[in-house]
Amino acid sequence: MSALDQYIEAMSSPEDALLHELERQTYLRVLNPRMISGHIQGKLLEMIVRMIRPQRILEIGTFTGYSALSMAAGLPDGGVIDTCEVDDELEMMILDFFSRSKYADRLNLHIGSALEIVPTLGQTYDMVFIDGDKREYTAYYNMLFDNGLVHSGSWILADNILWYGKVVEPVAKGDKQTQAIIDFNAAVAADSRVESVILPIRDGINLIRVL
Repeated sequence: MSALDQYIEAMSSPEDALLHELERQTYLRVLNPRMISGHIQGKLLEMIVRMIRPQRILEIGTFTGYSALSMAAGLPDGGVIDTCEVDDELEMMILDFFSRSKYADRLNLHIGSALEIVPTLGQTYDMVFIDGDKREYTAYYNMLFDNGLVHSGSWILADNILWYGKVVEPVAKGDKQTQAIIDFNAAVAADSRVESVILPIRDGINLIRVL
């Protein structure tokens, strides 16, 4: 961690003890642990939820549950999160940490493809956090609008939108993830139904408001 990152961590509100344990266990037990949101992004998500005050959030890509728990901490009374994770091997770890959180009653975990599960839930969402398969970002986005899952005033946050800086470099042959992120960003920028801004935080978040 750089000196600047250390300063940012030190000058931000401290990480919740359960989230700190979850991050440690993720690095010990899970492949690609860097995919976890972590302290600063998690606190940002919590703060955004507190500002927006959504009653229902959809998360696409739970991973080990750090971002879901962070957002749950910011929810107003009665708020609920539907979170989808395609990797069923993570289910027990996610549920363990969810059950130990004081926000367990705000969290609904769905295991499987979000593209198959979400349209069957019969819900409309005030906020959506997209952090699933990068190759499916545009499909997730289209699903939200095609199925009426978002409304005027809904917020969509798409993570990893700068993709390690590769979005401004020549795309390597066969690099479907980078190309998918580039295509997604371009589609959002050209969509008259929304306004958006990319925040260069960590690996980038595209902050999108439905008009």
